[in-house]
Amino acid sequence: MFSNTKSMKSTKLYFLLTVFILLCTIKTMGQQDPNYTLYRYAMNLINPAYAGSSEETALGLNIRSQWASVEGAPETQSVFFGTSITDKVGLGVSIVNDQTFIEDQTSVAIDFSYRVQLSRFTNLFFGLKAGANSYNVNTAGLNTFSISADPSLTDIDGRFTPNIGAGALLKGEKYFLSFSIPKILSPERINDDNGTAILGTDRVHFYLAGGHDFELGRSLTLKPSTLVRYVTDAPVSIDFTTALQFNNSFEIGAAYRLDEGIGGFAILNAQNWLSIGYAYESPLNNQIANNNGTHEIYTRFIF
Repeated sequence: MFSNTKSMKSTKLYFLLTVFILLCTIKTMGQQDPNYTLYRYAMNLINPAYAGSSEETALGLNIRSQWASVEGAPETQSVFFGTSITDKVGLGVSIVNDQTFIEDQTSVAIDFSYRVQLSRFTNLFFGLKAGANSYNVNTAGLNTFSISADPSLTDIDGRFTPNIGAGALLKGEKYFLSFSIPKILSPERINDDNGTAILGTDRVHFYLAGGHDFELGRSLTLKPSTLVRYVTDAPVSIDFTTALQFNNSFEIGAAYRLDEGIGGFAILNAQNWLSIGYAYESPLNNQIANNNGTHEIYTRFIF
């Protein structure tokens, strides 16, 4: 019996390692930080305080294809890992490969968290993120979209820049409240200025999120949550999400991004070490809505 259990664990770890390596080598292109329909299940990507906060060693994968039938539309692949080093210190890794139209960006970061216990069921986590971004832009591709380019853009291709981030997480037995700035520095990138691509800087993103789980019965839980994203010189983005969880094994939910899109999702906890989720999002913009919408796939392994 012990031999079979050990063999199953070895097989599972080998599978997780293989998937992790494959996703780390995917070449993609970048945009301003992506949205996630399943943000509640991938908070490690935007808040370093989540590293090790679940007291589990977990590896998560998220693949998002936005506006599926639009050529060059955003494509994002994300990997996030978290574990507890001690009862107070957590360690995490996050990798985001992001593509949109002519941009190519890969971000790799290491997360550290520190836990302060406020009461028996309430903890406050502080997190720091340290990483780097590689940024490439195909300025020749601007002709495809009838956009002129500033000559200074020739020097931006192939940039590799460091970055830092910070976050805090208040976590109770049935609720959470999160605030984070995953990228504090603003490296150079292209910006649009009335149809002309010019040299600009990346915008700082601020995230505020919260959620609460309400037990409606012995095997039914209501899980509402919200995420507010503020980006300098851009409209505030607000996500509202509600899910029903059945017997801790299956979730079905709905999502609404204010004035942007609506969607639905389902998550299956297939084993005590595996969760699989899918989300579909349809934009409210009529011109974009004629396309195939946005697909998001989520997987989480616990080991």
